[in-house]
Amino acid sequence: MDNLFIAFPLYVLSGALLVFFSIKCGDYVDLLDKKTNMSGAFIGGVILAAVTSLPELVTSISSIYVVDNPELIMGNVLGSNIFNLCIFGGTTALSVKAFANAKVGKAHLATIICTIVADILMLATLIIGYQNTRIPVIHINAASLVILVIYFVSLRFLSNDDCENDEEDTCALTVKQIVIRFILMSLGLVAMSIVVTYFTDIIAEKLNLGASLAGAIFLGVVTSLPELTSSIALVRKRNFNAMIGNVVGSNMFNFTIFSIADFIAGTTPVYKVADEAAPKNMIYFGILSTVLVAASILLQSKFKNKNPQHKGKLVIYVLLGLGVVASYLTAMIL
Repeated sequence: MDNLFIAFPLYVLSGALLVFFSIKCGDYVDLLDKKTNMSGAFIGGVILAAVTSLPELVTSISSIYVVDNPELIMGNVLGSNIFNLCIFGGTTALSVKAFANAKVGKAHLATIICTIVADILMLATLIIGYQNTRIPVIHINAASLVILVIYFVSLRFLSNDDCENDEEDTCALTVKQIVIRFILMSLGLVAMSIVVTYFTDIIAEKLNLGASLAGAIFLGVVTSLPELTSSIALVRKRNFNAMIGNVVGSNMFNFTIFSIADFIAGTTPVYKVADEAAPKNMIYFGILSTVLVAASILLQSKFKNKNPQHKGKLVIYVLLGLGVVASYLTAMIL
């Protein structure tokens, strides 16, 4: 299929289906939070984050085996991560009063620190050169191994979070029924992820876009739609704990995509990019956005029991949220 006027509408359609499946996943995760003893931070940061990050994982693997363009992975993951942080900034700025009173677990801060470390590892790999950081014989980049360790460390913090959801459960579905529906929606996400990768490669070729830029714009954004729509669904239910877990947990999971892709790619380097300027900018602004998100969570924890609806405090949340959005827009412009 070489016609751009056919490929682009089909790309939009597959993205719309991603949105539908992700909204349903967000709904079922909120129900699991209410019906089980698992914390919202763990459910959002591990279960929902892994599912809503399936598009990034599948599209990245497809970049290697379906369209033979592994450079898409770098833009896809980094673009998705900074967009995910933008989701936090936008939703907290628009729902600032609800965010000020929300129950938010401190375990998210540990995950945020882990993502900053992963960002630094990615940046170091680009600066030093992927050829100089690959482990001989096994052909795996050193950053890939360290990122996997960091991911499992972050899971430990989330599993120890004790922030509970006090919302009343009014759903008639059983836990088993919810899990089955959740799995079906997840499979739909996987199927549409493969389709999106295929059409992204066509669009990038027809528009003469670089692989990293195309990955950041067409893959990074559309594969983050599950995080966006499921996060909005959780915010509407005032479950900010699961929403934040979804955003920061997805970012940490996305970094492991590099590790997974590196393991299955063999001698094909997944850290190689033709132009390093775009991924470096995304890392710089990704770290800035992450710091702003951490500041917002820290202040929310500090202010929650001390007149949380004070106008000055609400303004701070809004400014921090808008700062994250501005960081994303600046990264894309540059």
